[in-house]
Amino acid sequence: MTIQTLDHVITFACPQRGGIVHALTGVLVAHGGDIIELKQFDDPRTSRFFSRIRFSLGQGADLERVDADFAALAEELGAEWELRPTGQKQRLLVMVSRFGHCLNDLLYRTRMGEINAEIAAVVSNHPDHRQTVEWHGIPFFHVPVTKTTKPEAEQRLMDLVDRFEVDLVVLARYMQILSDELSAALAGRAINIHHSFLPSFKGAKPYHQAYERGVKTVGATAHYVNDELDEGPIIAQQVIPVDHTFDPEDLVAAGRGSESRALADAVKWHCESRVFLNGSRTVILA
Repeated sequence: MTIQTLDHVITFACPQRGGIVHALTGVLVAHGGDIIELKQFDDPRTSRFFSRIRFSLGQGADLERVDADFAALAEELGAEWELRPTGQKQRLLVMVSRFGHCLNDLLYRTRMGEINAEIAAVVSNHPDHRQTVEWHGIPFFHVPVTKTTKPEAEQRLMDLVDRFEVDLVVLARYMQILSDELSAALAGRAINIHHSFLPSFKGAKPYHQAYERGVKTVGATAHYVNDELDEGPIIAQQVIPVDHTFDPEDLVAAGRGSESRALADAVKWHCESRVFLNGSRTVILA
């Protein structure tokens, strides 16, 4: 007879002190839990402790009691924590402009189950990708943005976040700058991707600018959105070596691959509760 189990993940971040792991695992032992994966990090510079534990409980376990015991421990230690089922898919709202490579990559990876998420809706300031998105059975919203309509466009975005119960907003080459107010409202639950040339090559055609300077690497950076343009806490990066034989179009093609990979890694790790904010940096317990 197969015994059914309840597979969960708990994340825990708090000021460093002795005995935290013992206390966390003690809660699980008390409820007959079986630890599947445990990772931790102690940051001596910030005196912060971070832990991610994946565990299973027997079918008869009292989840409310487990939750209450972790809550009591978190209060005692001054911790930020979350407990959720491992199989619970995160709901994404993807934002895109005209470049579709990151969007298409996320559509494929979520459909194949590589990322523990479902794309609840796609928003774009251009109509280009409507057919592709709707072919996947996902709602598509064309929300044009101008200087005069930007406040209304951002309010509509937040309305969609609430309507679709979105856990994470993904800027998959969305070529609009979010306002400070919107960035603050989405703090810790919005991820952006950009080429890693920043701040060296800003504006239009960064890969063409890089070609003129003879760069030897191209890459991409995925980070949380904050009120500092393209300078939020970094989650994932990709770097690809190039040489003098690469023309601007070759650099663009290489950049597409690195952007898609870095964004996919960042979204995957976030959806698996592996990313912790640590001031202006992140801790990734991958």
